[in-house]
Amino acid sequence: MILRKQNLDNIKPSDKLIVPLAGAFDLPEKVLQFGTGVLLRGLPDYFIDKANRQGIFNGRVVIVKSTQKGGTDDFKNQDSLYTIGIRGIEDGRKIEENLICSAVSRVLTAQTEWMAILDVAASKELEIVISNTTETGIVLIQDDISTVPPVSFPGKLLAVLYHRYKVFNGDESKGLVILPTELISDNGTKLKDIVFKLAEQNNLEKEFMKWLESNTFCNTLVDRIVPGKPDEITMQKMEDELGYRDELLVFAEVYRLWAIEGNEELKKILSFEQVDSGVVIAEDITLYKELKLRLLNGTHTLSCAVAFLSGMETVCDAMEDPLTQEFISSLMRDNLAPAIPYPVDPGIALQFSDKVLDRFRNPQIRHQWLSISVNYTMKLNMRVVPVLLCYYKNFNRVPENIAFGFAAYLRFMRSDGTDGTFFGQCNNRSYKIEDDWALYYSDQWTNHNSDEVVSNVLANYDIWGTDLSLLPGFVEAVRGYLRNIEKDGVKNAVEKIN
Repeated sequence: MILRKQNLDNIKPSDKLIVPLAGAFDLPEKVLQFGTGVLLRGLPDYFIDKANRQGIFNGRVVIVKSTQKGGTDDFKNQDSLYTIGIRGIEDGRKIEENLICSAVSRVLTAQTEWMAILDVAASKELEIVISNTTETGIVLIQDDISTVPPVSFPGKLLAVLYHRYKVFNGDESKGLVILPTELISDNGTKLKDIVFKLAEQNNLEKEFMKWLESNTFCNTLVDRIVPGKPDEITMQKMEDELGYRDELLVFAEVYRLWAIEGNEELKKILSFEQVDSGVVIAEDITLYKELKLRLLNGTHTLSCAVAFLSGMETVCDAMEDPLTQEFISSLMRDNLAPAIPYPVDPGIALQFSDKVLDRFRNPQIRHQWLSISVNYTMKLNMRVVPVLLCYYKNFNRVPENIAFGFAAYLRFMRSDGTDGTFFGQCNNRSYKIEDDWALYYSDQWTNHNSDEVVSNVLANYDIWGTDLSLLPGFVEAVRGYLRNIEKDGVKNAVEKIN
């Protein structure tokens, strides 16, 4: 039996499954969403569905599929219903829930159903636009919005807004709330700037430019791991357990965050904020950005080489090893949390750290350390260096776990390169290094001993934007840890700092 509206009577709710309420399919379409991806279906659409169940938001989502990859048959065959399997650990407690999400009403393909999309834009019920078009989606290119459809996402959005402006004769009360979830800083501000520039390129009238200001572009931050479609073995297991087949099934971790920059007035429109503490609407969301960037991403980055060179494939594997888990926990709590370069209450930082550690322990999320290592140098510079500098400013001493993380990183970056491809060696295995600085590190390790590599790299202003060798004791600490790693291996070397 396939999951679809006509089969819902044969799918019984239980302590393992939440099914849609009877009136779910009669709610108006209040959201236009650009993107069919699992993150949107597992986070914003999850919140909307939850609010609908409580009679609060009372609106559904029309999804726009912009890419040519894949089709929409699964959505049509299942009346846009899909299952979210929530798995993970929260406050030390194992969570395992399933719910059938009915937030999505239909999926329209931009290439063939553009007029239908413009009809949605002309709807009195429409209030919100959500997008996740990857980081490359929010870019300015030459785009004619009279094209059917426009090429870029900002072009499509501008065409939607211009059509709405004309239908409602410039009524400023018909402006929309626009919530980009692309993982770039100040995503709403950047999207607004591009849309305005694109409007100028298309020579749109001054009255429309004024009306554009009645639309609210919000900066947002999303954070939830939503893996892709499960493998066939998992699909079959879920079918046996739930009693139906779902080709759109997704799993999501327990943790969820959607931070949105806005005021009290915005909360009235985004009423789903009331139903879940994972939705945060605040005048400034920098706190949430910093917590995620430093404690989640920064810990990932600094732990990456430590765990991988110790023979661990995934984050969960590292959390099952007592020694590595202690390193990761101490790194986050003792080195990173006290030195976030933004005013953060220590209690909030530690509370967030506990949640991150629960996420790392989740056995359902197979996050590969080698994937985390891609663009290693850039990540280390962006996520960790500001914390390192702040740590010295606050305490004027070496943060030992950060120093060890740098040493392991330098060992990880030792490679042999041929034809522009670089491979490292460890534990009798070869691994690919995908980093813009891979050639530099290959040259360093070829022409210098380890002590010289440490000095040269830490002093490289082009990499770090500062001279890290000037930090008191840092070069010596990294050198010492790197010698231990080369002599005894990472796993044995870790034991000496815990």
